[in-house]
Amino acid sequence: MSEGAELQIVTFGLGAEVFAVPVSLVREILDYRETFRIPNGPDYLLGLTDMRGRGVTTVDFRLRLGLPAAAPTASTRILVVDVPVGDRVLMLGLVVDRVLEVCSVALAQLEGAPDIGVRWPSGYIGGVFRRADGFVVLVEMRRIFSAEDAGLLDPPAAAAA
Repeated sequence: MSEGAELQIVTFGLGAEVFAVPVSLVREILDYRETFRIPNGPDYLLGLTDMRGRGVTTVDFRLRLGLPAAAPTASTRILVVDVPVGDRVLMLGLVVDRVLEVCSVALAQLEGAPDIGVRWPSGYIGGVFRRADGFVVLVEMRRIFSAEDAGLLDPPAAAAA
């Protein structure tokens, strides 16, 4: 990669922590709204959110990362992302506490995932970079949701099974 290469990211907060995902994975950012419940799903599955007539499977990203649940606030958003899972792409709505900004980070600033001192599995971390106000964790979406998760979270695939 070239020395000046940059990654465009969307940063968001979960509690005091700041995370990021590549802009290339983000479809839309929605205001929070209640979901249409889906029975018998994993604990982090909230249900379906309407996005212009299309049902988007929506998950509590705090619970998926092993963080405690939090009540929605006026800042809560649904980050609609494309998650590469195996040989397909799963569209998911991630409920996050707040969306902060769209910005760039130099790839040279990215450091590897720390092995200690984090409250979620370090395999979920694609890298960490430092900002004036603390660290930002780049989330590795393809590691957070497995092929098994995709079967549970993708309504058309589950209906076909």
